[in-house]
Amino acid sequence: MTRPATLGLALLLVCGCALGPGDVCRNVILPEQQTIDYRDPAQLPPAPLPETPPPRTVAAPRPETPEWPLSLDEAIRIALENARVIRVLAGVTVTASGQTIYDPAISNTVIDQEQARFDPTVGWNNVWSRTNTPTAVFDPTDFPRSLITSTPTDAYRSDVGLKKTNVLGGQWSLDWIENPMRFSGSSFATNSLFGGGTTFPLNPENPHTLTLSYTQPLLQGGGFQVNTAPIVIARLNTEQSYFQYKDAVQEMVRGVIEAYWNLVQARINVWARKIQVQQSKEAYDREQARLKSGLADVSNVAQARVTYSQFRANLVAAEADALTREGALRNILGLPPEDGHRIVPVSAPATARLTPVWDALVRVAEQRRPDIVELKLILEADKLRLLQAENQALPRVDVTALYRWNGLSGTMPNGEHLSTEPGQFTDWSVGVNFSVPLGLRSERAKVRQQKLVIERDRANLEQGVHAAVHMLASTARDLDSAYEQYLAFKETRAAAEINVRVQNEQFRAGRTIYLNVLQALNDWGNAITSEAQQLLAYNITLADMERQTGTILETHGLVFAEERFRAAAPLLGLAGCKAEYPAALPPVGAPERYPPTGEPSENTFDLRNPATRDTTPPDKPPPSVPPPMP
Repeated sequence: MTRPATLGLALLLVCGCALGPGDVCRNVILPEQQTIDYRDPAQLPPAPLPETPPPRTVAAPRPETPEWPLSLDEAIRIALENARVIRVLAGVTVTASGQTIYDPAISNTVIDQEQARFDPTVGWNNVWSRTNTPTAVFDPTDFPRSLITSTPTDAYRSDVGLKKTNVLGGQWSLDWIENPMRFSGSSFATNSLFGGGTTFPLNPENPHTLTLSYTQPLLQGGGFQVNTAPIVIARLNTEQSYFQYKDAVQEMVRGVIEAYWNLVQARINVWARKIQVQQSKEAYDREQARLKSGLADVSNVAQARVTYSQFRANLVAAEADALTREGALRNILGLPPEDGHRIVPVSAPATARLTPVWDALVRVAEQRRPDIVELKLILEADKLRLLQAENQALPRVDVTALYRWNGLSGTMPNGEHLSTEPGQFTDWSVGVNFSVPLGLRSERAKVRQQKLVIERDRANLEQGVHAAVHMLASTARDLDSAYEQYLAFKETRAAAEINVRVQNEQFRAGRTIYLNVLQALNDWGNAITSEAQQLLAYNITLADMERQTGTILETHGLVFAEERFRAAAPLLGLAGCKAEYPAALPPVGAPERYPPTGEPSENTFDLRNPATRDTTPPDKPPPSVPPPMP
């Protein structure tokens, strides 16, 4: 076969038996990507979808839906159990924070990656070879003539090495090299002793060496702190990832508390609007009956009808808001939009006034806030990077030492074995290597850069503490404001209830106009919703205070526990080397801050119909609730 034919066959084999020149080019040299290739979304693997019925709406409320009594402690526990991805509340929507329970464990693996630099390394290189190089020599039988001959040599080289870098930057190396060779033919070299062509002195022959060497940097690259700095930085980054995750979990717990009390507020608003609709319906029916009997005019009936329709519209909006608030609570808890149960909050809000100690709050916030701790960790890592930069700005001075044991063994032409004695032939060397870039411009610039980074991050830490103090001050003001407004609206509600009863009696007696009744009913509805809103805002602000000091998890009895699993261990998990590594960091605990009370949360506000004449409040929710969900 000719050379062109052989080359063409090789190209066909490499290109996958392509036929045309264009196909050959596309297989040997990949073409440029000049178009956007995409698949139909239906071809992608489907994501798991939860089975959930259609959500309840104001048009399809499904009143037969069984109730699910849910305490705030239970809500926090459910949210943490379902929080592989940490969710945060944003108004009536819930978004992912970007943090997962796996992030600290992922960051933790970098520590072992940095420590692996100091693990010993074993290598075994094997090479089998045959050399057969032609050479020209004089013909020993006819001196003017020459011959082309060769000495085929079969060889095997084995190099077994062990290397170890220590924490001072020095590197040990131990190598064992064997290189047995077998020669074929004769050398045809002229030898006066043997009178012509000779054989090799040793065939086969086996040279071997054992080398022990050590290199120690004295300036650049030397020292315990410099060489362990990457490990410490990796540990600081893991701590930073942990506190970032903890910060997200704290915000999620705060969001669960806010969503819970927002649902209670929405349910109270629905109750108040129902009372308003009931009262306006009674007034509208009464005015229609009086119109038929000639005791009232059309204007009173029209006013009562408008009022009744307006209150009905307000009730629809309140019911829609309650469904939205329940959906937000379900979302942050990790529950489906609908599961065949209606959530009924059964935890009572705190009514006792908290008087925080300002100095203690500031000290706790400086120590416990995850964002402040994160800034401190960043500053620590910056200082270690400065140490590394300063070390790289030093000259390179390395001390080297080597000791080698050489040996040789083989078979003589007479068939006897010949070998050297152990330690008979040795080499040694000691040296000092020095190198430095003139000016060290790049390294010195990196040192200046890192010093400026430290000053920047120190300023960020001071700003973080400054902002935290201001946020604490704002939260303290909001706390007192919410409680004072709660007390004021509590008195307003009592006065509004009396006013509603008085105006209703005056209207029935014909001594006032219906507009006064309407105004009294509006004032009462606003007073009761405002009272509940401010007390619940006070409870939400309490959670904000705990969030600002970084103690909201501890306050609710929550801790972090490492979920462990079998992972790739050193030495491939062989017997005696089993190890477990953290995979996730879910918070666990049994919250006991807001236990169930056995009745809906809105009963805390002693809800009564202000226009009821007897002493039994007919619209008050029942004192008992259905049993909890399994």
